[in-house]
Amino acid sequence: MRFFPWGFWLLCVASAPARGDSGSKARSCAEVRQLYGAKGFSLNGVPQAEISGEHLRICPQGYTCCTSEMEENFANKSRSEFEAMMKEAGRSVQTILTAQYKSFDNYFQDLLNKSEKALYDTFPSLYGDLYTQNMKVFKDLYSELRRYYRGSNINLEEALNEFWTRLLERLFKLMNAQYHITDEYLDCMVKHAEQHKPFGEVPRDLKVKATRAFIVARSYAQGFLVGSDVVKKVSQVSLSHECTRAVMKLMYCPHCRGMASVKPCSNYCLNVVKGCLANQADLNTEWKYLMDALVAVADRIDGPYNVDTVIGTIHMRISEAISNLQENKVSITAKVFQGCGNPKVSMKGSSSEDKKRRGKVTLEAKSSAVALEMLVLDAKGNLTALKSYWVTLPGVLCSKKIMASPAEDDKCWNGMTKGSYLPEVMGDGLANQINNPEVEVDITKPDMTIRQQIMQLKIMTNRLGNANIGNDVDFQDASDDMSGSGSGDSCPDDVCGKRLSKSPSTRQPETHAIPKQSGHGVIGASSRSLPSAFLLFLSGASIVVQHLWR
Repeated sequence: MRFFPWGFWLLCVASAPARGDSGSKARSCAEVRQLYGAKGFSLNGVPQAEISGEHLRICPQGYTCCTSEMEENFANKSRSEFEAMMKEAGRSVQTILTAQYKSFDNYFQDLLNKSEKALYDTFPSLYGDLYTQNMKVFKDLYSELRRYYRGSNINLEEALNEFWTRLLERLFKLMNAQYHITDEYLDCMVKHAEQHKPFGEVPRDLKVKATRAFIVARSYAQGFLVGSDVVKKVSQVSLSHECTRAVMKLMYCPHCRGMASVKPCSNYCLNVVKGCLANQADLNTEWKYLMDALVAVADRIDGPYNVDTVIGTIHMRISEAISNLQENKVSITAKVFQGCGNPKVSMKGSSSEDKKRRGKVTLEAKSSAVALEMLVLDAKGNLTALKSYWVTLPGVLCSKKIMASPAEDDKCWNGMTKGSYLPEVMGDGLANQINNPEVEVDITKPDMTIRQQIMQLKIMTNRLGNANIGNDVDFQDASDDMSGSGSGDSCPDDVCGKRLSKSPSTRQPETHAIPKQSGHGVIGASSRSLPSAFLLFLSGASIVVQHLWR
C-alpha cells in the first residue's frame, strides 16, 4: 500500500481534462461554426461544443471543435487562400512592371511616329518628285525600325544600309532623268558612290547612333515584359502537400482549438512561409541582377545614347543627307560617269529636280527630353523598390495578409497553443530550410518551373548587359510571350571597342552553404509523438495501480 499515493496521482492525471483552461465544462464551438459557414461549408456534423481530438491529423490532438472532415476542408481552403495571396502579391508587381513598359513603349512609339509624320508633312514641299516618287522607301524604313523594336529578326545595320542604297539609286535616276540608267549601271554607281560619300557623313553617323538607341530601347522594353512574365509564372506555382499542412496549422488550427482571437506568432509565421516559398526566394539573386541591369540601361537611354534626340530627329538627318546629295550632284555624277561610263541619253528630257529647293534645310524637332527624364526617374525608383521582392515576400504576407502578431508578443499561436515561439527564424532560400521546424522541405528537389524562370532572368540580364555596351542581342527565347529575335552582334567597333571579358552570362550562380544536419524535424516530431506515448504510459500505470489496490 506504500504505492497508493503515486497510483492515486496517476489516476487523477489520467482523468483530468486535456485542455488549456482549468474548467471541466466543454467550450462552445460557436466561433468556429460561424467561420466554417462563412467559408461556404455546410454546418451538418459540426460540433456545438468541443470534442476529443484524437482523430486530428494536422492540428494538435487536444480538445477541438473540428472533425476530420472540417480539418480536411480547412486544409484545402488554406491552400487556395495562400495561393491567392501569392497571385495577388505577384499581380501588384506585374502591374508595376507592365505600367513601366507601357509608359516607355508609348513614349518611344510617339517619338518615332512624330518623326515619321514630320517627314511626310515637310518633304513634299521641300523635295517634290524626289520625295513623292520615293515615298515607299521612307515608309519601309520606319516600318523596319518598328519591327526591329518589337523584336523581329531584323539586322538593323543592314536595314539602314539598304535604305541608303535604295534612296541613292532612286535619287540618282531622278536627278539624271535625261539619261537611260539600267539596273546594272546603278550597281556600278552604288559601288563608286560609296567612295565619294554622296550623303556626307549622315549614313554612318545615323547608323551608329540609331543602332545604339534602338538596341537599348527594345532591350529595356523587353526587360520589363520578361520580369512581369517571370512573376506571373512563379506566382502560379502550386503549394506542396507539406506546405498545405503547415499553412493549415498556422491559419486554422487556432480556430479548431477555440483560440480564434489569438494571432499566429510572427516568427512562427515566417518559418512556415519561408519554408513554403523557399524555391521562390532562390530567384532573389538573378532578380536583383535584372533590376540593376534595367536601371543601368535606363541611364543609357537618358544619357549617352540620347534616345530622345536620335529617334526624334531621324527625319532631319535624312533631310540633311538629301541636301548633301543635291549640293554635290555635279561632282558625284562626274565621278560616277568616269568610273562607270557615260549612260545613254534618254528621250525623256531633263529632270525637274533643278526647279526644286536646294541647300540645307532646317527642320524643327520638339524635344521631349524632360518627359524621358521623368519617365526614367520613375522607373528607377520602382525598380529599386522591387529588388528585394522575393526575400521580403514572407514578411509582407505574414504582416499584411496572415496578420501575425508582433514579434515581441508572447501570447500568440505557436502551432500548439497560446504562448511564445522559441525556434529561430530560418534564412532565405531552399538550402536554408534543412532544419525548418515547421515545414518539411526536400532541399535536393528544387522546383523546375522556378528554375526555368531563374534561367530566363539570367538570359534577359545578359541581353541587357550587352545592350548596355551597344551590342545587338537575340530575343528569340526571352519568354514564351516574346515573338521574333534580334540580329546577332552588330555593334560598331568605334562604339563598343573591346568586348567585355566576362559577360553576365558567365557569372557564377550564387550558392549557399548547407547547414549541418542536426536533427531535422526533432522539435516537430517530438511534439507529435508526445500525446500517444504519454497515454500509453498512463494506461500501464493504471493497470499497476489496480493490481496494487487489490
